[in-house]
Amino acid sequence: MNPMTTNIKNLFRLKPVPADSPKDEPVKFDIEANQESTEESRRRTYHESGYRDSSRNNGNHTALSICLDAIYSKFQNEEKELGDKQQKLKEPYLNEQKNKETEIKGLTVSLDNKEEQLKKQGEDIEAVQETIEKIKFEINDLPRNPEVYNVKATKGASTKFWIGLIILIPISLYLFAFYISTSYSAFFKNFDANNNIIQSVLDAQAFNKAWAEGPLEGAFVTLIPFVFLGLGYLIHMFGENKNFVNYAKITLLFMITFVFDAILAYEIESKLYELNRTFNSPPFDLSIAFTKNQFWGIIFAGFIVYIIWGLVFDFVMKEHKEKDKIKHEQTKRQKDILIYKEKIQDLEKQKEEVRQSIGSIKELIAKAKGRIEELQNIIDGTIIPTKDYKLYASEYMQGWITFINEKLVVSYPVKQEMIEECKKQYTYNLNKVGANSESQNTVYMSVL
Repeated sequence: MNPMTTNIKNLFRLKPVPADSPKDEPVKFDIEANQESTEESRRRTYHESGYRDSSRNNGNHTALSICLDAIYSKFQNEEKELGDKQQKLKEPYLNEQKNKETEIKGLTVSLDNKEEQLKKQGEDIEAVQETIEKIKFEINDLPRNPEVYNVKATKGASTKFWIGLIILIPISLYLFAFYISTSYSAFFKNFDANNNIIQSVLDAQAFNKAWAEGPLEGAFVTLIPFVFLGLGYLIHMFGENKNFVNYAKITLLFMITFVFDAILAYEIESKLYELNRTFNSPPFDLSIAFTKNQFWGIIFAGFIVYIIWGLVFDFVMKEHKEKDKIKHEQTKRQKDILIYKEKIQDLEKQKEEVRQSIGSIKELIAKAKGRIEELQNIIDGTIIPTKDYKLYASEYMQGWITFINEKLVVSYPVKQEMIEECKKQYTYNLNKVGANSESQNTVYMSVL
């Protein structure tokens, strides 16, 4: 059998009523007042009211609907008068309200902290942006005033570097042409008596002729200028660290360069001497070479220009180093700017997270305030325990049905039909006030 059906049948269980009870008089029970509890007395009163109202309306279900509304109003008024019970019913809402107020205080403190954090992050971002602008100014000002930023570099280093480089390039080309020509003339060329001395020493086709004679000859005359350039680079490197050992090395390199130029000059002068030699001419040697202007001219055309090249190269490298100091400081500051920009991105991300957190906290505060207002409305009103009402309404219905069964003079089918209609009205009333809700904590709040 359906549990609901069983409950309804139990609900409408008949209670004995004295046979001589008048139709319009309240039902009397022979129970002493001091033996009844207040709750039992209240239930009995509802039962008697149901019996009496049913007798007055001949058990009519339409009248029952009106009577049940009146009963519910009566129940509400009774609950309003039960101060202790109302206080007990409202206690959970009072506690929840206090908890919400405490929660709001905590959220407000948290909100203040977050807003302070947001403000500080904004100040931090502004400070970092100011630092970036300061670094950008330093980058532009470094070449003009390196000493202001404790950079040991010479002003105008970049200009001096470019001037020196412009001078160094043609000198380097001269040395390439000179050493390619003289090395070819000294070691591979066959001199012609019809050529003048300049044509014999400096041959414009020396590079092509050397490669035409073979790869070894071509490689020799092509690479020999790099030997002298390498010696010049070593002189510059040794000159960076000024000490006796390095000075000795520089002197040795100059001597090697001078000796090599002397060998080239000796070979060329020897070939020229042999070309013009007679039977009475002595064998060519250094004593004869030292007396020849061409010998010294070849040496100084190579060696003196080589020294000039070395000095200009050393100057250019030093200026480049000065230029590099500034460039290094500028690059360092550019890297610092990138780091600070990444820091700004992190701060902006954190700032956005704090903004979202502030929004969430404000939303929680608004919800808590809304809930406090709802709770206050409940506390200010009267809480109607509809589950209790169902108990008393069932007593009222039992009295109503008791009259129909015992006192109403109609046929049995008519009685059953009336009872079914009354049950429908009763169920409708319970649903209307929420007494049939499955939740045991369902309450009805009525504003005072």
